[in-house]
Amino acid sequence: MSSPATQIRHRVPRIAQEAVERARLSVVPRTRTRAPKVPFVTLVSLVLVGGIVGLLLFNTSMQQASFAATALEEEATNLAAREQTLQMELDELRNPQRVATQAQQMGMVVPAAPTFLTLGGGAVEGVKTPATPEDRLNLTPPAPVKPEILAPAPTIVEVPAAEVPAPETTAEDEAAAAAAAGTTPDGTTDARKKNRTRR
Repeated sequence: MSSPATQIRHRVPRIAQEAVERARLSVVPRTRTRAPKVPFVTLVSLVLVGGIVGLLLFNTSMQQASFAATALEEEATNLAAREQTLQMELDELRNPQRVATQAQQMGMVVPAAPTFLTLGGGAVEGVKTPATPEDRLNLTPPAPVKPEILAPAPTIVEVPAAEVPAPETTAEDEAAAAAAAGTTPDGTTDARKKNRTRR
């Protein structure tokens, strides 16, 4: 019988040989796997189209908001100007001088002295006679009269009419006037001109 050591010696080369045989490389045909291109292209196209449409919609909404803001600013400016005009008209209507003048034109009279009425008993204090047009205060005083030194009487100077001599005419002026009238300087009409107009 063989000893265990000899058995191990015989086994080791066999195991090594089997390991070497297993470790040998062999040529294997290459298999290529292609990923489908259609879904990727479709996804990229959809992303691009969505981005472009989103940008267009955003730009359109911004333009509309800009137009609306411009219109509102213009309307606010017009309304502010209208408000200022109405405020000026209201101030003009509330002017006490204007109210007093219009009341006086309607026949109302401003009394010279005030009259007071007590609310508790109804007693009248002050001047009890009503104001008359003769007693009224004149709201528009007359214009001051200028002294005679500042407003002298006008001085009128009469100039006799003088005869104006007729302007002297020269022979050249008479010839030009005759040509314009269609006659010769001696007063006869130009026969050649008549013949031209007949033709």
